[in-house]
Order: sequence, then C-alpha cells, then structure tokens
Amino acid sequence: MEKDYLYDVYMLCPVRNATDEEKKYLLEYKKKLEEKGFKVHYSAETPQEDETGGYGIVTDHCDEILNSKTVHIYWNPSSQGSYVDLGSSLIENRRRGLDILLMKKNIVRKIVDTQKKDWIEKKMEGFPKSYEMVLLYLDSIAEEETRISLE
Repeated sequence: MEKDYLYDVYMLCPVRNATDEEKKYLLEYKKKLEEKGFKVHYSAETPQEDETGGYGIVTDHCDEILNSKTVHIYWNPSSQGSYVDLGSSLIENRRRGLDILLMKKNIVRKIVDTQKKDWIEKKMEGFPKSYEMVLLYLDSIAEEETRISLE
C-alpha cells in the first residue's frame, strides 16, 4: 500500500542567504509545480525562528522531507542548510527510494566539470567524488512525474 504524503515535492534550496535571482527562480519553479497540481513545500515560506541554534529548523526540515514524495534540489554549495537537508534526503532515498531531482542541472554539471578538470590537472589518484557528482547520479536514476524544467 502506497503511503499518502503531505507533500508531493520538498524544495531543497538556499533560504537564509538565497540571492534575489535564486528567490525569483524558486518561486517561479514552485508556481509551475502547483499549476500542475502538486502540493509543494518551500522552506522560505515557513517561519525560520529557532532558539535552539538551528536544531528546530533542521528537525522540521527532516520531518518535511519524511512527509514528501520527492525532493527537488536547487544546489548552491555555499548553503550550509542544504547539506543537512541533503543528508536527510539521502537516508530516505536509501530507505524508501525517494526520488531526488535537480532543478538547474546545468549549474551542477559546470561545478562537476571544474572538479574533474582540477582532478586531472593535479594528477590525483583514484576516482573523483563530490556532493555534486552524487546529485547528478541521483537525478539520473529518478523516475518521477514531477520532473519539470525551467532552463
């Protein structure tokens, strides 16, 4: 029996330090999903007051991810909270096959291209690895009808 989720999509993205450009994109992305009939959780629209130094926010986001059918990620490597939310998403990916999709895959591809180039130039041993490479992999295996593109 399939579980009923509170949200179809959890938007994992920068909140506190999101740029005006990112905020505009994220609101447009959310609107497009909602126009398709999806129930979306966008953390920037949730109060972020927390007297526990962030613990309350982190656990709220974890609960929201647990109650979401999919996670769509706008990756900004400078967003500290995104790493925590990614960890929660990865657990759910392993536990129940949660689909994880990238919103702007081209940004992540550029980061990975730079990482691979640096790896080669520094003649490092083994295989390159990064959060961004993991994100591209997760996006490639996701089979979710909520995939949209604004690129």
